Amino acid sequence: MTQVNFPVNPPPDASESTTRLITHSSHPPAWKVRDYFTFNTDHKVIGIQYLVTAFAFYLIGGLMAIALRAELATPDSDFLDPNLYNAFMTNHGTIMIFLWIVPSAIGGFGNYLVPLMMGARDMAFPKLNAIAFWLNPPAGLLLLGSFIFGGSQSGWTAYPPLSLVTANNAQTMWILAIVLVGTSSILGSLNFVITILMMKVPSMKWDQVPLFCWAILATSILALFSTPVLAAGLVLLLFDINFGTSFFKPDAGGNVIIYQHLFWFYSHPAVYLMILPIFGIMSEIIPTHARKPIFGYKAIAFSTVAICVVGLFVWVHHMFTSGTPGWMRMFFTISTLIVAVPTGVKIFGWVATLWGGKIRFTSAMLFAIGLLSMFVMGGLSGVTMGTAPFDVHVHDTYYVVGHFHYVLFGGSVFGIYAGIYHWFPKITGRMMNETWGRVHFVLTFIGTNLTFLPMHKLGLQGMPRRVAMYDPQFTSLNQLCTIGAILLGISVIPFALNAIFSWKNGELAGDNPWESLTLEWTTSSPPIIENWEVLPVVTHGPYDYGHDKSSLTD
Repeated sequence: MTQVNFPVNPPPDASESTTRLITHSSHPPAWKVRDYFTFNTDHKVIGIQYLVTAFAFYLIGGLMAIALRAELATPDSDFLDPNLYNAFMTNHGTIMIFLWIVPSAIGGFGNYLVPLMMGARDMAFPKLNAIAFWLNPPAGLLLLGSFIFGGSQSGWTAYPPLSLVTANNAQTMWILAIVLVGTSSILGSLNFVITILMMKVPSMKWDQVPLFCWAILATSILALFSTPVLAAGLVLLLFDINFGTSFFKPDAGGNVIIYQHLFWFYSHPAVYLMILPIFGIMSEIIPTHARKPIFGYKAIAFSTVAICVVGLFVWVHHMFTSGTPGWMRMFFTISTLIVAVPTGVKIFGWVATLWGGKIRFTSAMLFAIGLLSMFVMGGLSGVTMGTAPFDVHVHDTYYVVGHFHYVLFGGSVFGIYAGIYHWFPKITGRMMNETWGRVHFVLTFIGTNLTFLPMHKLGLQGMPRRVAMYDPQFTSLNQLCTIGAILLGISVIPFALNAIFSWKNGELAGDNPWESLTLEWTTSSPPIIENWEVLPVVTHGPYDYGHDKSSLTD
């Protein structure tokens, strides 16, 4: 029988060297490579399956983006066929949202970390968890297969009547793909809610629950409320395309505005589905690498719940130019401004945590700080668009594109990178190369700003989005954006090589290289199949960095 020692959260009267003896005799130490290609119910395997699959789609969506920017380097349509441009534009957005950010942030990090952070051996419903993942690859294949029929060309919003008359077979495949992804999201969200509410280790109090788990809980509740509405709208659109109904056909008595309400009731909360897990990642990385307790734990946790609630009442600010009556514009302008308040609470808490901390500028921390700066930029431009008078002027211009990408690329993607650098040692047992991590950060930071900052000026000057041909006066700014997009494409290379090399040959990490206090770091790296032989005992808070251990109480 082999015994392995690893440190756990010590009791109040224990020394720093306290260890717990764990035996690994009854369980195999790790899964084999082939197990990651099977219907596996281990939450850690499923989390890695989500992350790797989502990154593959990220590469595909990124190549589409580079092709789009290559077309936009000149005012004329001289690189992509117009129909192919429309298909790339539609599927780039669809892939990045539904097959990259949402699956990696919620499915990837959520599945891998939530049971570990809560002291559970697995998710509440392991088989349901596996089913939720395996709905995603067919959805991706449907999207890519739609190019056989020309690809969906109606934009990622699929507004009728355009979606009713362009590439109907491809549009049908697009709808089926999104319904599959939505079903996966519903199943996964139900699993997360039950796991977090019912399966935390008995010694963990609610004010000791990691903020990442609070974020996943709020995200899951939001998904359960909003995702079925999108699915209903898409099914009705599917009927209009294929079965002769007229829910959204204006020439047959249908109402296209109803579709917009159904779509945005989900798709604005979808922004929070993408960013709330990233906020949770930020709340884990910043105190760990600043060696300082998180500022305002309860305020950050409550603000997460507030975003979940208020986020359901802001969707109409996407429809200010759709004949929305004045009273409705006023209501949703106010609600949009209100939702910025809990977001500001989080940002203030993170900045206050950094202030006076003993900051370690690791790759994870660099991406977290980069996210903080760019999300503020995206948030400020979002507040401007949340006010109806301004939004009317910049609606459907490149100002919207710049804002959206600062929030979701500068926000979500930076957060995903930060999370990978932070938890890579836990997942693999090895460290990523910090030098190449810094190279990756510099290229990504410069590329992001060079690509998306000029778009705000383009929008203010009146350049419409979703067009391949434009007025020559916009050429120079578009060429800057294209150079930035190419730089972003190049930035993926050092990251991918670093991850692959480090997984096999990186420096051994030990069980807790960051000296973190959350429960996932109290087991081996990588964890054994059922996480622990003996469940851990929580004796202090997850962010009590710098506290005198003798002062901690149960």
